[in-house]
Amino acid sequence: MPNSAAKPRPNHEEHAMTEPPIQTAPAEQENVSTSRSPYGALAAHVQRAGPGDCAALARLVPDALRPHEIAALSRALLSAGLQPEKWRAETWPRWALIAHGMALAGHDGGGRLGRQLAQAGVAESRVTRLLTARGDAFRQMVPRVLRLLASKGVRPNWFELGELILKEDSNERDDASRAEQLRLRIAGPYFSALAAKD
Repeated sequence: MPNSAAKPRPNHEEHAMTEPPIQTAPAEQENVSTSRSPYGALAAHVQRAGPGDCAALARLVPDALRPHEIAALSRALLSAGLQPEKWRAETWPRWALIAHGMALAGHDGGGRLGRQLAQAGVAESRVTRLLTARGDAFRQMVPRVLRLLASKGVRPNWFELGELILKEDSNERDDASRAEQLRLRIAGPYFSALAAKD
């Protein structure tokens, strides 16, 4: 089982994903997202999972998984078409955080994460900290922001947030570059939405 002390270094093949088309009706988009991306498939599994698995995913601590949480997480990951048995130990906590976040706040792949953060009224200082944090600091902030989104009834876009979780703080040059692109992609719509409110 994963060693929580290890520094996560995601493998590109472990979490390849395709974003859904921008111009897609909500019902169709859910089907497209589920079939092409592990994020959509994982979110669909979490949504239809039984109360025991949902509770385990919502309560888990990604770096300190307990046996019943490992079972619920494994079922979710396999249902999403992922192959966790081939992962390095350090990949598990990242996917655990994604599944945990989906159980907390759901998934809406039809909106931009930055706009969703603004819609939920997440403070500029908190969004700035989220986008500038790295490693453990980033991973500790994510559930707090997700709980805030959930309290406002706003579901986040996991095509953006999930990929950022997998690629942030990576030693791989391509991953680090993609993480920076994702941060800018989140920041732009957030600050645009704030400006539109003024």
